Amino acid sequence: MKLNIILYFTIALFTIVGCGNSNNDSVERKELNYQFISDKEGWLGDFADYPLGAEDFYELSHEYAMLPDPLDDTKGSLMLSGNNHSDDLFMFIKKNISGLSPNTNYSITFHIEFASNVADGMVGIGGSPGEGVTIKAGATQIEPIKELDINNKYRMNIDKGNQVNSGKDMIVIGDFSNDTAHNIYTLKSVTNNIPFTVQTDKNGELWFTVGTDSGFEGITSIYYSKINVVLK
Repeated sequence: MKLNIILYFTIALFTIVGCGNSNNDSVERKELNYQFISDKEGWLGDFADYPLGAEDFYELSHEYAMLPDPLDDTKGSLMLSGNNHSDDLFMFIKKNISGLSPNTNYSITFHIEFASNVADGMVGIGGSPGEGVTIKAGATQIEPIKELDINNKYRMNIDKGNQVNSGKDMIVIGDFSNDTAHNIYTLKSVTNNIPFTVQTDKNGELWFTVGTDSGFEGITSIYYSKINVVLK
């Protein structure tokens, strides 16, 4: 009888301790904010889906710049611009992130604010200059870079999808139309309603990528004013 009583209390004690640990489990959460107050804050810009040596023809440009009129021109942003002669230009920014848990799955939510000068429902060659230019975001273990293919065209080394379609490494979270009826620069925010999941590398690092994938054959000039990333 005494042995049974001791066994009973031992099992009860382990049950209580186990439940206590389950209730106290904490979820790791990290939030990163970039507002480009005085510089690029470590973000790098580049382009893909265009032929070798055609940088001038495509009028490719990326720089730290103040927001355009009629927006507040005392506020900084990351500006990318290109003339999409290929009907497939990809303009992107990227940043390496460290200090995460190694070999760990994270659910990521992106909140991107940018300035667009394209009204809703506009018509253009190849596609709309607004809805035909998708905003994409994603994360990878490897650095996203452009590489030459067998046709001497620059392609991404990650799966970003194509134009309005998401890929394994980047998803569509919006488009370039400014949600107004006016072709003037207006701030717009987009986010992914379903978290994007990715695993960190052995060093606890990831690369973030944000970009525009265009089916519009013309000039797109985007100003990224805020990037907020929440990782869990």
